[in-house]
Amino acid sequence: MLGWVIACHNSDSQVLLAQLETACGPLIQCRAVSFWSGLSSNMLSRMMCDALHETDSGEGVIFLTDVAGAPPYRVAALLSHKHPHCEVIAGVSLPLLEALYPQREALTSERFRDQAIRLGGAEVTSLWHQQQKNPPFVLHHHY
Repeated sequence: MLGWVIACHNSDSQVLLAQLETACGPLIQCRAVSFWSGLSSNMLSRMMCDALHETDSGEGVIFLTDVAGAPPYRVAALLSHKHPHCEVIAGVSLPLLEALYPQREALTSERFRDQAIRLGGAEVTSLWHQQQKNPPFVLHHHY
């Protein structure tokens, strides 16, 4: 089963997790990380790294963030590069999480990411999709 780390500003991640538990029952392999104004990048990284390890059963982890490019998204992007089968989704909402929750057991992280984009509409994106728009810089040597 794919682990979930919901990482949003202020109490939004805790609220989403509580609402999801109300709708779906007890959640396993799910953690919420709150990014509060003034929280250092180092502390946010440590909190998200702990959540990653707590939710990962070896099948992968999905970071579910509120805003692309914001600190939770950036930290998730850095962590995802160090761990196999990690995806970063931005623009999540309760209806999207409710629709995706039953699919955590059936899909790979890559297929889950694509399903999130399909169901989420224009407000939802992923790190992978953003990287396809902006390929990494490659230095060409001219001799």
